[in-house]
Amino acid sequence: MIGIAHPIVAKGLLAVGSILFVALSLPLHAAERPNIIWIMADDLGYGELGCYGQKVIQTPHIDRMAQEGLLFTHFYAGATVCAPSRSVLMTGQHHGRTRVRGNAGKTNPIAQSLRPDDITVAKVLQQAGYRTALAGKWGLGDIGDADAGLPRRQGFDHFFGYLNQVHAHNHYPEFLWRNEERVSLPNECVRVGDQGGGYATKAVAFADERILEEGLEFVKENANRPFFLYWSLVIPHANNERNRELKDGTEVPDFGAYADNDWKKQDKGQAAMVSLMDEYVGRMLQSLRELQIDEKTLVIFTSDNGPHNEANHDLTRFQPSGPFTGIKRSLTDGGIRVPCIAWWPKTIAAGTTSNHVAYFGDWMATAAELAQTELPSGRDSISFVPTLKGTGKQIKHEFLYWEFHEGGFRQAALYQGRWKGIRANGPNDPIRLFDTHTDIREQKNVADEHPEIAKKIGDFLSTARTESPDWQPQWKGNRP
Repeated sequence: MIGIAHPIVAKGLLAVGSILFVALSLPLHAAERPNIIWIMADDLGYGELGCYGQKVIQTPHIDRMAQEGLLFTHFYAGATVCAPSRSVLMTGQHHGRTRVRGNAGKTNPIAQSLRPDDITVAKVLQQAGYRTALAGKWGLGDIGDADAGLPRRQGFDHFFGYLNQVHAHNHYPEFLWRNEERVSLPNECVRVGDQGGGYATKAVAFADERILEEGLEFVKENANRPFFLYWSLVIPHANNERNRELKDGTEVPDFGAYADNDWKKQDKGQAAMVSLMDEYVGRMLQSLRELQIDEKTLVIFTSDNGPHNEANHDLTRFQPSGPFTGIKRSLTDGGIRVPCIAWWPKTIAAGTTSNHVAYFGDWMATAAELAQTELPSGRDSISFVPTLKGTGKQIKHEFLYWEFHEGGFRQAALYQGRWKGIRANGPNDPIRLFDTHTDIREQKNVADEHPEIAKKIGDFLSTARTESPDWQPQWKGNRP
């Protein structure tokens, strides 16, 4: 197959002359198609890893991964909260066009479910001959009314983990799902609500440990054929129900290296969750080495959105957003800019750093290129394979887009990888404009100094999203 340029249909996403393109480099020989592992932490901030400047929490395995691979400094999640971020990742469509645009919860599960006609990256890879598996948290479909979004109906050959995000708050649940069957665990829990949420009174089986074991087994079983593993960790997400009841949202087998620190227990628990996550990643990479498939496996590590404050721990101790302002649920960079490390020995140059501006939606085009298959139409996705391999021309986005539906509708766009525009109080609300190159904390509104840029972003925000009956804008201030 010859390299193909794929059109992008979303207005304003990419301009090369007067034509919109995704650039694909010449494909690999079929025998050289890599295995692919996408590792995603839950609510891990940009600043919570040593390789991104963390001084308190120990993350030696992921730091080594960065030393042996490529560290992105300007990589964005699909959204500032869980479900829409995962929807952007799966569909390769930005937040204003993807199926799931918010956390709907139990009141409207269908709104938080993918549908039969959605095309996911798992479907694309499955059809290209990859064996596909999801280990961990899904959040885009459930048993019952939302069963069209179940993982095995969205391109995964195998699934083990949590279906809905409230159930996933509990790190010691009474059960997990293997495909569509419950797998009982020897934990005893207090139930809170009717979506499987709660917390353990008898904590025996830590879910992320079981999920890791499932992922390791899948890799071992498929070591001799191309595979895609979406390993969606639950840590370091807080147990929100436990925090409401016990004022401590951390759940971890032990406090590890932090047990003797003169900290409150919630701080010990948060640090221990991040370090345990790091240990798990180290085990996966070591398994690839032992199976001698490390050099034909691309591993990407990232987080679904910015850091949480739902464990009752001290954010000032850890500075989880790094140099940025905001946390989860913010449209400033602290809520959406996330760590991202790519590791592929002998293909990705060790110890490299990239400031290429990419986001979750780009995973679709990247995976399609690696699998030597075509990118489906209607994607807001640019392959970053040229950045990974250090060869070829890397095409860039003109705009990136986010929105948020809790507490009033808000929109944000990043223009040319530099100018952030945020609109919060109605479609006629003036854009607040920030120059993220000189003001990474987004504290100085420079809209009056750059009215032409503010207008360009404002025009884009007015046209970027498609209508969705499930996700109508409800502005906090002036309503449309």
